[in-house]
Amino acid sequence: APFQQNRRKYEKAFSQDLHTLLLVVESDSPELTKSAAKRLLRLIKADKDHFNSAYIPNDNEFFRQNGLLYLDTDELQTLSTNLSLAQPFIGRIAQQPNLTGFFSIFEDALTSTDKTQVVPIDLTSLINKVTSALHKTLNSENALLSWESLISDKKMHERNSFIIASPKFDYSQIRPAENAIESIRKAVDEVQDPNLPTVKVWITGEAGLEDDELSGMSTGTFTASIFSIVLVLFILLVAYRSVLLTVATLITLAWGMLFCGAFAAFSVKELNLISVAFAVSNIGLGVEYAIHFCLRYRDNLTHHIHKGLALRDTLISTAPSLLLCAGTTSIGLYAFIPTDYKGVSELGLLAGTSLFICLLITLIALPALLRVIPAPAKFLAITEENPNGLAKLSQKLATYPLHYAKPIAIATFVIAVVSIVLTFNVKTDFNPINLRDPNTESVIAFKNLMKDKETTPMTLTVLAKDESSAKALEQKLSALASVDKTVSLFDFQPTGQGEKLALIEEMGLMLGAQMQNFPALQTDPDPVPGINRLIKTIDTILPEKTDTERTALTNFKKELQDILIELDARQQPSRRMFIEHIQTTLLGTLPNVMNELSASFNAKEVTLADLPADIKDRWLSKNGSYRIQIFPKKDLNDLKSLEEFITEVQSVAPETTDLPVMYWESMKEVVSAFQQAIVIALVTIALLLFAIRRNIADTALVMTPLMLAGLFTMASAVLTNTPINFANIIALPLLLGLGVDNGIHMVEKLHHSLSEKQNIYQSSTARAMFYGALTTASSFAGLAFSPHQGIASMGLIITIGIFWIMVCTFIILPALSKLVLRVNNHG
Repeated sequence: APFQQNRRKYEKAFSQDLHTLLLVVESDSPELTKSAAKRLLRLIKADKDHFNSAYIPNDNEFFRQNGLLYLDTDELQTLSTNLSLAQPFIGRIAQQPNLTGFFSIFEDALTSTDKTQVVPIDLTSLINKVTSALHKTLNSENALLSWESLISDKKMHERNSFIIASPKFDYSQIRPAENAIESIRKAVDEVQDPNLPTVKVWITGEAGLEDDELSGMSTGTFTASIFSIVLVLFILLVAYRSVLLTVATLITLAWGMLFCGAFAAFSVKELNLISVAFAVSNIGLGVEYAIHFCLRYRDNLTHHIHKGLALRDTLISTAPSLLLCAGTTSIGLYAFIPTDYKGVSELGLLAGTSLFICLLITLIALPALLRVIPAPAKFLAITEENPNGLAKLSQKLATYPLHYAKPIAIATFVIAVVSIVLTFNVKTDFNPINLRDPNTESVIAFKNLMKDKETTPMTLTVLAKDESSAKALEQKLSALASVDKTVSLFDFQPTGQGEKLALIEEMGLMLGAQMQNFPALQTDPDPVPGINRLIKTIDTILPEKTDTERTALTNFKKELQDILIELDARQQPSRRMFIEHIQTTLLGTLPNVMNELSASFNAKEVTLADLPADIKDRWLSKNGSYRIQIFPKKDLNDLKSLEEFITEVQSVAPETTDLPVMYWESMKEVVSAFQQAIVIALVTIALLLFAIRRNIADTALVMTPLMLAGLFTMASAVLTNTPINFANIIALPLLLGLGVDNGIHMVEKLHHSLSEKQNIYQSSTARAMFYGALTTASSFAGLAFSPHQGIASMGLIITIGIFWIMVCTFIILPALSKLVLRVNNHG
């Protein structure tokens, strides 16, 4: 498909960030986040066993020197104003870099008439921040006052650091990225400082999402599978009332899975998220064939003294109808092969062929098994003369569809009309993220990134062949209503550099020599006199303050008094460590911020030629393609916003690619492939049935429950608010197979049993259909409780679908047959 070709073209041009882990580092302060990210990056880079490479996108010598040029002029002006206000404060701390120097500034600020000239931000706000940090520290919590945030007022997304790591995948494991991710978790533990606030590292990105998905599918599905296996065993035991027949069925099913797996390995080599569903189809239909055979064999044992005769009779009586079922169903599944979508096409090939493999195993291996194992000592035939509780109930129920044929037909028509209306409201969910467990770390982090327009991974990418077309294209794209902004290599050449460089030079001169080499903090030998002076100052000025200021100062004073109590109670060296801890909390980040700021005052005019190679490589490919990244204005979780964003951008640049296009186009392709395949399947099945039975009424009767069950299932998906997605759409071929099989068996049976006196539900065929559907439903009902949203929705849709197949086969079909076949017979 064109969208796949565009993606491959982009991946070939810019392959460095494919299949990577994205680490989102966050903490209470940007300084701590940055230092933790640098330490984490160093550990990852040193781990050559698990990583190819790693980098922090915006952290290198170039950005440290020229970072201020990338601020808007207004932002730079605000920073300059803040620094001019902070200049006296910075000067004082530079002269006396300890607690006494820090508290003396507050003393001056509270008594000065021109308060704004002493502290870098609003005094009350600063006092509240200092009070909060002190309160946490005094209560054994770790805190860190962020001077970077105080001076530059950073937005939330700027407080995160991002590391992009390229892991080495170990494909001998179920989770190829597991070792790399475990290595990151160990490194995260190493970078934690027990005396500082905790740093949180979220692991997401393509490789992180895939690893969490594989992990969740393994653990969540394991529990569901155990539940399903127990339920299936119970149903088989109820159906057969024989442990030996149950074991024989399970062995046959296991052999079938083994041979089908071998065929898959031979024919398609590897499975994808859609083609893997052939196993689902195998279990459902494989069990049904075995149940048909075993129940007929069980009934035959009551009529034949010899086991061999019973087996021969079973084989002769079941093989033709099972072959017809497998033939019609496989044709329906083979109809998926011509579709363009590879996963759907492979699913058709594997599921269709697997039916014949399962059938051959049932007709060859199962009789051989039953021949070898001893026949259960005593079989009790359930007949009209010898009914058990279930048989009595089925006898009663069997009369209703035939007795109330007309009302059932009318009710079915009404429900079908309502379902058609509901089916127009079926939703499709294009986003694979919504299929994953929403409580996993990678999904939470991914969704958090999506909330911020600056960090959303749901951006579009366009490649331009040369500089002039890239600039022209970027201009057109920026003007679109759904586009927030575009980024390309040319955006790395700052605008208004003359004005910005003048402002930066002015800041450097204003802060002077004190900034060139900001001193390290010195341990305060005795901060008590300074704290006492500050408390005295607060007491003096408190009466003349406003309510807000009075509250802030009272809280501040209480924390200062608590420091004095703590200092008084401690002996050396504990006292000195406590002073250092308080000093780190309040001033720990300041020297680093000042030194970084000082380095950024050395900014020089930047041209595209000055950009480091690693930045250029991410925006200009080796073959000369320019990459333009396009950010959306609206939230792309909304389907309409997504469609509008993609459509608008594609109207200007048809070759647009990236995640939103991949998700959107893939879903459209899958839905279109399934629609096309199902139409082909239904037409082909109908023609084949007509060719075999030479009877329009029979063909219509077999197809009716199939169509109705599909319709009711789609209506139920609307009512349960379950959108059709990549996972649950694969329920359709299984339901198609079960629906056709059941329709053929029931119509065959109804030709001989249209009298209300006969129990249509008690034949081995009807019981096999019932228990077969029940075991299939049980196999998948457990999946509805999986934490993986895609698997859960598949379990739910299959269970709902099988319920409707049962209703259509056992209630609606007999009622319609009574009306149709009676008319035909009279005719």
